Amino acid sequence: MAEQLQYPGRIIKRGETDKALVRQIKSRLNEVLGPDPDFRLDTNIGEFGAKMESAVMLFQSRHVDAEGRALKQDGQIGALTWGALFGAASLPPEARPAAGGFQEQVLLVAAQEVEALVREVPRNSNSGPRVNQYLASVGLGPGYAWCCAFVYFCHQEAAQKLGRPNPMVRTGGCLNHWNKAPAAGAQRLLAADARNDPARVLPGMIFVMDHGAGLGHTGLVESSNGGWLTTIEGNTDASKTREGGGVYRLQRKIGEINKGFLLYR
Repeated sequence: MAEQLQYPGRIIKRGETDKALVRQIKSRLNEVLGPDPDFRLDTNIGEFGAKMESAVMLFQSRHVDAEGRALKQDGQIGALTWGALFGAASLPPEARPAAGGFQEQVLLVAAQEVEALVREVPRNSNSGPRVNQYLASVGLGPGYAWCCAFVYFCHQEAAQKLGRPNPMVRTGGCLNHWNKAPAAGAQRLLAADARNDPARVLPGMIFVMDHGAGLGHTGLVESSNGGWLTTIEGNTDASKTREGGGVYRLQRKIGEINKGFLLYR
């Protein structure tokens, strides 16, 4: 049996220099797309050109990812398209936090907040008994956006349970946190690098999104699997808004995270 071709940890697109890899992808596309001469690819040529890009887009239009959702039709082969093309076994296995470590404890705290069904009281108020505790942990009163305060609260609770200092920057501002975190010792992973190689996104990481005009959103990565993230977030809801009314467990594509990821150890 031929060895399973594995995702190379980067997006494959026009101009790809690994000719052997391009030939292997062309062969697989030919198998899946069939004999249509308009999309039949010459596997003797190791170049990713316009015709191959069109073939990838056709594949993307006809297939879904592992979660049954439509692929982005961009002609580029990222982790989700690769998984649809070569199967889930061709992607890195789902990452898990180290047992007994700080990140595992942070996620345990966050999961308890999900199970507690924390919601704003009254609705759309950025306040409530538990929400106010999150805000107070970063020195803010009721009424402020609280997604970053929720993340800080989870880190603070975890640190107290483990009897160690909390390494996270104490702030309620998502983008302020992004800017200050490296100086506090946080590992930073840029969004583009995460899209190229989803295996670098680890449980316990903090995702950061930039919505412009100084506004952002943040939350915790609970698990990462083949380009999909399971997250735990505050001040959101099932619509994935940055101004929702509670703590929720959600699923996001890595491509939705446009700023990057932070990790404290």
